[in-house]
Amino acid sequence: MADVLIPLVVFFWLTIIIVLPLWLILHYGTKRRQAQGLTREDEKMLADLWQLANKMESRVNALESILETQAPRWRDKV
Repeated sequence: MADVLIPLVVFFWLTIIIVLPLWLILHYGTKRRQAQGLTREDEKMLADLWQLANKMESRVNALESILETQAPRWRDKV
């Protein structure tokens, strides 16, 4: 019985002393970083995506105007 009980007790205490504090530090560190908001890289990526979306919108508008002149009823076919 002692052959099994002693390793279990040691494992339990090592888990509480080492693993639990490490997990808490890593978990709440990640939560704190997420709560800070956007990083500079995120803001730049968002600005780039916004610019690309505006370019795509203007291209779609240009294509629609070309379609309107060449095939006036193209929207009815869609």
